[in-house]
Amino acid sequence: MTKTGLTLAMLAGTAVVSYFLVASNVALAMPLTLVGALGGLALVLVATFGRKQDNPAIVLSYAALEGLFLGAISFVLANFTVASANAGVLIGEAILGTMGVFFGMLVVYKTGAIRVTPKFTRMVVAALFGVLVLMLGNLVLAMFNVGGGEGLGLRSPGPLGIIFSLVCIGIAAFSFLIDFDAADQMIRAGAPEKAAWGVALGLTVTLVWLYIEILRLLSYLQNE
Repeated sequence: MTKTGLTLAMLAGTAVVSYFLVASNVALAMPLTLVGALGGLALVLVATFGRKQDNPAIVLSYAALEGLFLGAISFVLANFTVASANAGVLIGEAILGTMGVFFGMLVVYKTGAIRVTPKFTRMVVAALFGVLVLMLGNLVLAMFNVGGGEGLGLRSPGPLGIIFSLVCIGIAAFSFLIDFDAADQMIRAGAPEKAAWGVALGLTVTLVWLYIEILRLLSYLQNE
């Protein structure tokens, strides 16, 4: 898992840099968020459809871009939800929550409490696509000022936003099981060492999504 460690170190390092850049100049929040999010998405699409998941340059570049996104969005969500003095606490809770879910699902996988079968994988993938469609639909409706610019209200403080984030957290948690199984299958098949970069990419994508959803959920609960 050295490659996963390197990828996560890149993610964390750029996230810290991004956070303090925004803290020193809030005007950087939007450009860093957009560059990180759109750049990261573009690289994931290139890696997925171009079959380049095992390309270390793409994986590490993705981690760096997502770090920019995470640092900026963490500052915005935390500092505009609670007092600046407590923003670090909110972010710390999100990090601990993410780690808790990750290690909890690792225990679930190792103990065989939930088996990763083809049917299970299809269900999780279907749920992922369903959530993605809802997110895109919500974004489009918000752009046309539906619901006062809130779209379906999936990303707004309130019961619906809380429920949607909980659903996303659940799907992200189950996605870890698929990531763990992919790593085990790679080892059993005697895949080349370079293939570990693909596992690192998958785990990082899931971790980023889970962290954002937990941070969103905590920010919503602060407003309740």
